[in-house]
Amino acid sequence: MNIANPYLSNANPEQLHNMKLRRWASVASLSVASVLIVAKLITYMMTDSVSIMTSLMDSTFDAVASAVTMLSILHAATPADEEHRFGHGKLEALSALGQALFIFGSAGYLFFESVHRFIQPQKISDAHIGIGVMILSMLLTAGLIFFQRHVIKRTKSVAISADYLHYNGDLLMNLGVLAAVSLSYYSSWPYFDPLFAAAISLTLLYNARRVGKESFDILMDKELSEEDRAKIETLVRSHPAVRAIHDLRTRYSGQQIFIEFHLELDGELSLQKAHDITEEIELILYKSFPKAEVLIHEEPAGIQDHRLDTIIKAV
Repeated sequence: MNIANPYLSNANPEQLHNMKLRRWASVASLSVASVLIVAKLITYMMTDSVSIMTSLMDSTFDAVASAVTMLSILHAATPADEEHRFGHGKLEALSALGQALFIFGSAGYLFFESVHRFIQPQKISDAHIGIGVMILSMLLTAGLIFFQRHVIKRTKSVAISADYLHYNGDLLMNLGVLAAVSLSYYSSWPYFDPLFAAAISLTLLYNARRVGKESFDILMDKELSEEDRAKIETLVRSHPAVRAIHDLRTRYSGQQIFIEFHLELDGELSLQKAHDITEEIELILYKSFPKAEVLIHEEPAGIQDHRLDTIIKAV
């Protein structure tokens, strides 16, 4: 890395304002989830609805997810230090993995509780309270989504975008719980409540699996997609001075991307000229990958050296 990524600078007023917007969005997300946890916990204790219980666990999942989002935003500008020279991005993946394990266990319990309620159905009591709380939940969620949409439009934040998609799904889930409570209370068929609860718990299990896989991939330094790798090679080869590129390695660390490779140049170039070419290529890559940190090793074209590409092909 010869030059700093200009797109990661927090020096200009617009980026400082965008950082504040991202922080407010994460605070709003965590606040809404916390309010709904308290409301749904009280409602579950009064109604004994298993659908409300699944919605309660989903709000708990939301709170943990929002806390992870806030943590990633607060640490987005934290520089590398003496003991963590690649930064602190994997803290987000560790938190998300713990979150996935928590929700996986909770969703599994909720599913078996739903099956139990199928075997021994129970009548919902005080359904009006449950209906009122679910309407409140939908209104708060809709307000949060509206604010998040504004923040995403201004900041292009990936973390807030992920939170936004999650709460969009919650809006539909809350609608399902509202329908379950209403149908169970106002109809003679007692199985609406456990049926909706089972469907929601399966959705939570799916989300937990997805989050866990994404977190595991980050912790294991999984490469960027083949499309992104191909794009990197195309961008590098677009420079007229580049002879070849090999040993390309990429990985995620939280919201940041690390890109490193060996760059083959004319062996007769001066050290200063090779340095200038490398900086030009870094700027090209930063423009297309604004969250990246690039490390380039220059070497004369055509030399026979120890290559990672050769080792990988041999495996």
